[in-house]
Amino acid sequence: MTILCRRPESPKKAAKWQKTRRVRPLAHNVLAVATTRIEGAWKAYIGAVPGFNHELEKEEVFRQGTQLPEDVARCLFPDFDGPYAR
Repeated sequence: MTILCRRPESPKKAAKWQKTRRVRPLAHNVLAVATTRIEGAWKAYIGAVPGFNHELEKEEVFRQGTQLPEDVARCLFPDFDGPYAR
């Protein structure tokens, strides 16, 4: 399933907009995460985690993770389509 990253076309659609997030474990204690952004782009991050519960740990990677370069992010998250945020 391709995730299209597009800017909402109206204020009404923007009010209903919700981000899409994906998590990819690279090792027991390393997560890569990707999220869409309201301006119509997406971004991916990587971070070390304890490895006890990836569903809970992903939020910390979104907040404090290191931004992935675009070429690496596109390899890890090929289902995201659209511009990569700078």
